[in-house]
Amino acid sequence: MSNFKELYESKIKKDLMKEHKYTSIMQVPKLEKIVINMGVGEGSHDSKFIEAAQKDLELITGQHPVITKARKSIAGFKLREGQPVGVKVTLRGENMYNFMEKLIKVGLPRVRDFRGISAHSFDGKGNYTLGIKEQLIFPEIEYDNVYKIRGMDIIFVTTAKSNEEALSLLKAFGMPFKG
Repeated sequence: MSNFKELYESKIKKDLMKEHKYTSIMQVPKLEKIVINMGVGEGSHDSKFIEAAQKDLELITGQHPVITKARKSIAGFKLREGQPVGVKVTLRGENMYNFMEKLIKVGLPRVRDFRGISAHSFDGKGNYTLGIKEQLIFPEIEYDNVYKIRGMDIIFVTTAKSNEEALSLLKAFGMPFKG
């Protein structure tokens, strides 16, 4: 069992219950899923880019990614509907907590000039989005085997009703917010 899941079950729930004055343990927000998305612009013209991104994301998450396709045609980008444009993974349960632990303890400290993540990337419904500029911050990725350095979006989906609740939940997990 993941340390983060045990931490949530034992300490974080109780702390959040006191902090937000919940009357029931079921009101306490929890992490529902983590979605990791990697856009691959060149993937529509060359399948090697999609395969490389898929391999990198699988190494990072330990789960097989799904190829995302364009929903509509855009002539300016030479893009047709149905062409592959990226890869994504949805993590839940044990994999989600393992990935979060790896991101907080290993990945984020390896970011150059890291001073914390912004506390302003919430969507108003309790979900947080984090952008990472390169996949090399994860120890599973070897620089020599990278086809192309690319970034990724990591979305933390919570059951929180407001940004404040979600912020206190993610802080309790140890997310290094600025200030």
